[in-house]
Amino acid sequence: MTRRQRTTATGFVHAGSDPARRQGYVNPPVHRASTVLYEDVAEMDASQADPLKRAMPVYGRFGTPTTRAFEDALAELEGGYASVTTCSGLAAVTTAVLAYARAGDHILVSDSVYVPTRKFCDSLAGLGVETEYYDPGAGEAIGDLIRPRTRLVYLESPGSTTFDVQDVPAITAVCRPRGVVTLIDNTWATPAFCRPLDLGADVVVHSATKYLTGHADSILGAVVCTEDSFTPVRQAAIRLGQCAGADDVYLGLRGLRTLGVRMREHQRQATELARWAAKQPGVARVLHPALPEHPGHDLWLRDFSGAAGPFGLELEPRFGPEAVDTVLGRLRLFGLGHSYGGYESLVVPTDPAAHRLPGTWAGRGPLLRVHAGFEDIDDLKEDLAAGLAALSPHAGTSH
Repeated sequence: MTRRQRTTATGFVHAGSDPARRQGYVNPPVHRASTVLYEDVAEMDASQADPLKRAMPVYGRFGTPTTRAFEDALAELEGGYASVTTCSGLAAVTTAVLAYARAGDHILVSDSVYVPTRKFCDSLAGLGVETEYYDPGAGEAIGDLIRPRTRLVYLESPGSTTFDVQDVPAITAVCRPRGVVTLIDNTWATPAFCRPLDLGADVVVHSATKYLTGHADSILGAVVCTEDSFTPVRQAAIRLGQCAGADDVYLGLRGLRTLGVRMREHQRQATELARWAAKQPGVARVLHPALPEHPGHDLWLRDFSGAAGPFGLELEPRFGPEAVDTVLGRLRLFGLGHSYGGYESLVVPTDPAAHRLPGTWAGRGPLLRVHAGFEDIDDLKEDLAAGLAALSPHAGTSH
């Protein structure tokens, strides 16, 4: 292999791996540790002199060699300076936001964000932080919303449940000269399909619970930083007591090795299922950025190299909640459950109007979020067709 920059596909296999330092073993061992012993007081004092507690082992809460391997790998894959692990995806969000938001600050948050993120940002009012939600289609018009006390802009692209694609480069280009920090959730795309730091973002958050671990058996979060953003994020994680479990970190590191392959298969499954679903009776539209009819398709083509497994399935407005319950009750392969990113297919009903600002969600019919897993695609179509067939008796029913 020539000395060119290695591709992301190769990075998934080798990032954060150093067998020569582990007697030749490919995978690092799981370090379950709390106490670290020192040779003498001078060595102990030296460890405390590092405010970010990364130069040498200090205490298990600040990370172990397993933690460092995962953090180094993810930072490389995202094109970042360094990353920080947290105990969950929401913890990654809260840590990143609290690294910057202070009493008296104003923050801008996309109206299409993950609902727990929204609830957290709402709660910041108790700390004197004002949260304002903006239309995810704002683009460079975000500048009209920035105030002298605006501290950060929080993006999620595509948006949770409605899959709105934001013009990330336009937003970051407006924010950076004004000293406004941009944070973005990259859980949906992962570094396999998008690297937001290359689009100008300052901080990237992940619910590593989903695609990074990939098997629905771990809870983990991560924050990837530029050199400028690393210190405040790392300090916030230390002050908040953020600590990811050794086994979860190991599963995240192991998940990275197959992430590229898994994401390509999720893309293949989801795009075929979405195209098929768009033609089914009772379906008003499918919300999937990879489909040409999606309003954010051009932005997706520009900024992403692929599409993940989740997409939205909006039923015709004439169907109400009882129809949705009947559809879900007929499904056998699609599990009814939250999260996504594992090998299994999932579906969950969602109501964006219950959280979004008035007028920013144009949907009128019931909405389902579908995640395409690794089951046979024909089996998935058959299962979803059986569910949709249950809509017929509910024709004419309205909300």
